[in-house]
Amino acid sequence: MVPPASQPPSQAGLAAAGIAGIALPAAGVVWLTSAPPAPMLALGMMGAGMIGAAALGRLRAGVVLALAALVVLIGVASVTGLRVSAAHLPALACVAAVGAVSFAVRGALFARSAAPRGWWAALAVVAGEAAVLATAALRPDALPSAVLALLPAQWASTALAAAMARGAVAVPQLIALAGTAAATGLVIAQWPRRWTYGVMFSVWIGLSAQVWRYG
Repeated sequence: MVPPASQPPSQAGLAAAGIAGIALPAAGVVWLTSAPPAPMLALGMMGAGMIGAAALGRLRAGVVLALAALVVLIGVASVTGLRVSAAHLPALACVAAVGAVSFAVRGALFARSAAPRGWWAALAVVAGEAAVLATAALRPDALPSAVLALLPAQWASTALAAAMARGAVAVPQLIALAGTAAATGLVIAQWPRRWTYGVMFSVWIGLSAQVWRYG
């Protein structure tokens, strides 16, 4: 996988990654104490990983930021009552690794395709998925399952919930996260060839369909 072109880090983008990846999800965990924390954890990983990678232009940095956000948010959630069994940690680590890479790769694509403002595009995507997940959390019957099946943040949320509660691996969701990461990496590697976008979107739709059918 070819990393995005070198670019100066965006201080505003890093601030946005901190707010979207840690501050707002942490506030949501504390405020919505009666709601499952998994959606906030997933949005934190997404915000920190995707916006951070786009702001820094570095895939590895996005992965590290996504993992750091998850650790911090699990710590916050533990104060409000979340308990994760040691036996469930391997499944949680698997979800964390796949999700962090998947979100960071998307940010790296924004850094390559929309530099130096790629983090704005990443922020818009995170905000859009956050709005849908918030709606689903507050009004569970408001959105059809087919809509939620399209969202990588929802994939990560479902996988995190399964790992923390049962130590289970949500296979359809992890396949979707890994598959879209690979397809996005293809776009980066073949940049600026535009035909790869068709592959990426086709993979996304196909994997969304298998999440909807089997997830």
